[in-house]
Amino acid sequence: MDTKAKKEMLEKLRKEALLGGGQDRIDAQHAKGKMTARERVEAFLDKGTFRELDAFVTHRTHDFQMDRKTFLGDSVVTGWGQVDGRPVYVFSQDFTVLGGSLGEVHAEKICKVMDLAVKNGVPVIGLNDSGGARIQEGVVSLGAYADIFLRNTLASGVVPQISAILGPCAGGAVYSPALTDFILMVKKTSHMFITGPDVVKTVTHEDVSMDELGGAGIHASKSGVAHFVAEDENDALATLRQLLSYLPLNNMEDPPRVDTGDDPARRDESLNTIVPDDPRKAYDMHEIISKVVDNGEFLEVHQAFAGNMIVGFARLDGHVVGVVANQPLVLAGVLDIDASVKGARFVRFCDAFNIPIVTFEDVPGFMPGVDQEHRGIILHGAKLLYAYCEATVPKLTVITRKAYGGAYDVMSSKHIRGDYNVAWPTAEIAVMGPDGAVNIIFRKEIAEAADPAAKRAELIELYKDKFANPFVAASRGYLDDVIDPADTRARLIEALKICSAKRDQNPPRKHSTMPL
Repeated sequence: MDTKAKKEMLEKLRKEALLGGGQDRIDAQHAKGKMTARERVEAFLDKGTFRELDAFVTHRTHDFQMDRKTFLGDSVVTGWGQVDGRPVYVFSQDFTVLGGSLGEVHAEKICKVMDLAVKNGVPVIGLNDSGGARIQEGVVSLGAYADIFLRNTLASGVVPQISAILGPCAGGAVYSPALTDFILMVKKTSHMFITGPDVVKTVTHEDVSMDELGGAGIHASKSGVAHFVAEDENDALATLRQLLSYLPLNNMEDPPRVDTGDDPARRDESLNTIVPDDPRKAYDMHEIISKVVDNGEFLEVHQAFAGNMIVGFARLDGHVVGVVANQPLVLAGVLDIDASVKGARFVRFCDAFNIPIVTFEDVPGFMPGVDQEHRGIILHGAKLLYAYCEATVPKLTVITRKAYGGAYDVMSSKHIRGDYNVAWPTAEIAVMGPDGAVNIIFRKEIAEAADPAAKRAELIELYKDKFANPFVAASRGYLDDVIDPADTRARLIEALKICSAKRDQNPPRKHSTMPL
């Protein structure tokens, strides 16, 4: 074969690889409102930057007439490219080829890009759309899944790993996304579950649809499995790009700084009136966040899950920060099991990837109740405490109103290595709220008073005068300052600058034993 013929053969094979499972299957994919694996890659990456790996690989199975069903590249597209000029590795499962099923070769291709990602310090993005294990390969496909799980685990905290679920993801396949840092799902077309509706009905006699069992809405709001929900695939890929803009390439780098054009010294007088005079009235913590961060831009994570806790990414003077905040509009901002786990996971991610943590605090304590106690609020609340204690990135805290009980300690207090802890004049820092405290401390005096109600009201006012302010904590050095709310942005940016070269570390050990 001469050179011309060889080149023609190369072009023929490339065209064959680009067709995946063939035009009919591509049309079927489009009919479901879904892109093909290659279309997703091209839409996700900067134009013209994708470089494919292993385009000519085929599976090695001969049983069950599989030797008649070979496709170049098998059922996953892999390679590298750029997002906003920064490198990423990507794999995109191809549902047009054998339903995107995962077998030996499919897994080898994914493992290759994951190994390269860790070696080169580059994020790895998985675009998942697979019918599950390739049954024709038997136990080999199960071993192939485990090869991927191991790499997910070893890459954790080394390079960012993000999973987009763009179709079915069932059985053992769900554990690779679960081991990654963020999961994104699409309304109506994404599903994740260990066992499908048919198996559930057989075993538990429960009738449930795919969406009700493992759709995007359920996993975003109830289970907390999904961190983001997209309207469609284009929205999903745009969200992936936005998320990556806040993340470093690896754990040895800082997140990218962007010139946002927002004045670092900008004051906002409206912050002085956001917190109501009545401590029983709620307000939206999102308003405070948007007025403080650059241009009001905030990428919220886990938005539909545990609404009493807000977490997400923003910038201060162009520098990326992770924001953790109590939300008074939901359950008064109390810490319950879901909020604690949500916050802990986010804090640990930020710490792993050198992202400073800014905490906005208004918390009345931990959620009381039999259900919470029996489900382990002690254990789960300790996760948030542990995450903050362990974190060595700069930790800045602003107490806007309530900081009661153990929740005060947990929310990045000075006692657990907070670097810059300030409060607004509206802050209340105490073991508990005035009503409860007076009932305990002055029980006898109230009972013996001629007018118990009047006596109780008098004592509550005395307690408020003493503790419903930030100055007792400030006098002990538990706060670094009490600030004018309008200056919050400038103060946080100043603190970030002085903490930019922070050096802190934890004791040497193989690994910690955090409460799980």
